[in-house]
Amino acid sequence: MTRPPLPPFTAETAAIKARAAEDAWNGRDPARVALAYTPDSQWRNRAEFITGRDAIEAFLVRKWARELDYRLIKDVWAHAENRIAVRFAYEYRDDSGTWFRAYGNENWQFDANGLMERRIASINEHPIEDAARKFHWPLGRRPDDHPGLGDLGL
Repeated sequence: MTRPPLPPFTAETAAIKARAAEDAWNGRDPARVALAYTPDSQWRNRAEFITGRDAIEAFLVRKWARELDYRLIKDVWAHAENRIAVRFAYEYRDDSGTWFRAYGNENWQFDANGLMERRIASINEHPIEDAARKFHWPLGRRPDDHPGLGDLGL
Protein backbone atom coordinates (compact mmCIF):
# COMPACT_ATOMS: atom_id res chain seq x y z
CA MET A 1 0.00 0.00 0.00
CA THR A 2 1.28 3.47 -0.85
CA ARG A 3 0.09 6.79 0.51
CA PRO A 4 1.19 9.62 -1.84
CA PRO A 5 2.84 12.00 -1.84
CA LEU A 6 5.96 9.94 -1.29
CA PRO A 7 9.33 11.04 0.05
CA PRO A 8 11.59 12.82 -0.59
CA PHE A 9 9.33 15.78 0.16
CA THR A 10 9.36 19.21 -1.44
CA ALA A 11 7.65 22.25 0.07
CA GLU A 12 4.62 21.49 -2.12
CA THR A 13 4.37 17.76 -1.34
CA ALA A 14 4.97 18.35 2.39
CA ALA A 15 2.05 20.81 2.40
CA ILE A 16 -0.13 18.27 0.57
CA LYS A 17 0.82 15.58 3.10
CA ALA A 18 0.07 17.86 6.07
CA ARG A 19 -3.31 18.90 4.62
CA ALA A 20 -4.22 15.25 3.99
CA ALA A 21 -3.41 14.46 7.64
CA GLU A 22 -5.44 17.46 8.82
CA ASP A 23 -8.40 16.42 6.68
CA ALA A 24 -8.29 12.84 7.95
CA TRP A 25 -8.06 13.89 11.61
CA ASN A 26 -10.92 16.37 11.13
CA GLY A 27 -12.98 13.47 9.78
CA ARG A 28 -12.52 11.74 13.18
CA ASP A 29 -12.63 8.21 11.75
CA PRO A 30 -10.04 6.27 13.80
CA ALA A 31 -9.87 3.30 11.42
CA ARG A 32 -9.33 5.53 8.38
CA VAL A 33 -6.72 7.68 10.14
CA ALA A 34 -4.80 4.61 11.38
CA LEU A 35 -4.29 3.42 7.78
CA ALA A 36 -1.90 6.32 7.18
CA TYR A 37 0.60 4.71 9.58
CA THR A 38 2.84 1.68 9.16
CA PRO A 39 1.61 -1.48 10.94
CA ASP A 40 4.43 -1.02 13.49
CA SER A 41 4.34 2.79 13.65
CA GLN A 42 5.73 4.32 16.83
CA TRP A 43 4.15 7.34 18.49
CA ARG A 44 4.89 9.58 21.38
CA ASN A 45 1.80 11.63 22.10
CA ARG A 46 2.38 13.85 25.13
CA ALA A 47 3.55 11.29 27.74
CA GLU A 48 1.90 8.30 26.05
CA PHE A 49 3.90 5.84 23.94
CA ILE A 50 1.92 3.94 21.29
CA THR A 51 3.05 1.23 18.87
CA GLY A 52 1.13 -0.15 15.91
CA ARG A 53 -2.05 0.61 13.97
CA ASP A 54 -4.37 -1.19 16.38
CA ALA A 55 -3.05 0.84 19.32
CA ILE A 56 -3.25 4.05 17.26
CA GLU A 57 -6.87 3.32 16.37
CA ALA A 58 -7.73 2.58 20.02
CA PHE A 59 -6.02 5.80 21.11
CA LEU A 60 -8.02 7.83 18.57
CA VAL A 61 -11.30 6.20 19.64
CA ARG A 62 -10.58 7.31 23.23
CA LYS A 63 -9.40 10.76 22.13
CA TRP A 64 -12.45 11.65 20.07
CA ALA A 65 -14.87 10.19 22.64
CA ARG A 66 -13.73 12.88 25.09
CA GLU A 67 -12.67 15.67 22.68
CA LEU A 68 -16.03 16.69 21.21
CA ASP A 69 -16.59 19.04 18.25
CA TYR A 70 -12.89 18.63 17.38
CA ARG A 71 -11.45 20.97 14.73
CA LEU A 72 -7.76 21.02 13.74
CA ILE A 73 -5.39 23.10 11.61
CA LYS A 74 -1.85 21.91 10.70
CA ASP A 75 0.90 23.98 9.05
CA VAL A 76 4.24 22.68 7.78
CA TRP A 77 7.15 24.07 9.78
CA ALA A 78 10.01 22.28 7.97
CA HIS A 79 10.69 19.27 5.74
CA ALA A 80 13.66 17.23 4.54
CA GLU A 81 13.92 13.90 2.72
CA ASN A 82 11.41 11.60 4.50
CA ARG A 83 10.58 13.91 7.41
CA ILE A 84 8.07 16.69 7.98
CA ALA A 85 7.67 18.91 11.03
CA VAL A 86 4.28 20.55 11.55
CA ARG A 87 2.81 22.92 14.06
CA PHE A 88 -0.86 22.68 14.84
CA ALA A 89 -3.73 23.96 16.91
CA TYR A 90 -7.07 22.37 17.59
CA GLU A 91 -10.20 23.26 19.50
CA TYR A 92 -12.66 20.94 21.20
CA ARG A 93 -15.10 20.88 24.07
CA ASP A 94 -15.45 18.33 26.82
CA ASP A 95 -18.72 16.74 27.93
CA SER A 96 -19.31 19.56 30.43
CA GLY A 97 -19.24 22.14 27.60
CA THR A 98 -15.84 23.65 28.44
CA TRP A 99 -13.88 24.61 25.33
CA PHE A 100 -10.14 24.04 24.99
CA ARG A 101 -7.46 25.03 22.52
CA ALA A 102 -4.42 22.79 22.15
CA TYR A 103 -1.17 23.84 20.49
CA GLY A 104 1.69 21.64 19.49
CA ASN A 105 4.39 20.39 17.22
CA GLU A 106 4.72 17.04 15.51
CA ASN A 107 7.75 15.44 13.94
CA TRP A 108 6.85 12.88 11.30
CA GLN A 109 9.02 10.25 9.62
CA PHE A 110 7.75 8.30 6.60
CA ASP A 111 8.70 5.05 4.94
CA ALA A 112 9.29 4.81 1.16
CA ASN A 113 5.56 4.08 0.60
CA GLY A 114 4.50 7.36 2.23
CA LEU A 115 3.20 5.73 5.43
CA MET A 116 4.14 7.41 8.68
CA GLU A 117 6.46 5.20 10.69
CA ARG A 118 7.16 7.64 13.50
CA ARG A 119 5.15 10.47 15.08
CA ILE A 120 6.47 12.52 17.98
CA ALA A 121 3.94 15.03 19.32
CA SER A 122 4.37 17.72 21.97
CA ILE A 123 1.05 19.29 22.98
CA ASN A 124 -0.14 21.93 25.44
CA GLU A 125 -3.73 23.00 25.98
CA HIS A 126 -5.77 25.43 27.99
CA PRO A 127 -9.45 26.20 28.50
CA ILE A 128 -10.91 29.02 26.41
CA GLU A 129 -14.17 30.91 26.51
CA ASP A 130 -16.64 30.18 23.74
CA ALA A 131 -16.14 33.75 22.49
CA ALA A 132 -12.38 33.08 22.07
CA ARG A 133 -12.91 30.19 19.65
CA LYS A 134 -11.42 30.69 16.19
CA PHE A 135 -12.39 27.43 14.44
CA HIS A 136 -16.06 27.73 13.48
CA TRP A 137 -16.42 25.70 10.29
CA PRO A 138 -18.93 22.81 10.24
CA LEU A 139 -17.48 19.55 11.57
CA GLY A 140 -15.29 17.81 9.03
CA ARG A 141 -12.78 19.18 6.54
CA ARG A 142 -11.61 22.77 7.05
CA PRO A 143 -12.86 24.88 4.11
CA ASP A 144 -10.14 25.95 1.68
CA ASP A 145 -10.91 29.62 2.31
CA HIS A 146 -10.66 29.33 6.12
CA PRO A 147 -7.60 31.13 7.52
CA GLY A 148 -4.57 29.10 8.55
CA LEU A 149 -2.69 29.34 11.85
CA GLY A 150 -0.59 32.36 10.86
CA ASP A 151 -3.61 34.28 9.58
CA LEU A 152 -5.36 33.62 12.90
CA GLY A 153 -2.40 34.86 14.94
CA LEU A 154 -1.68 31.38 16.24
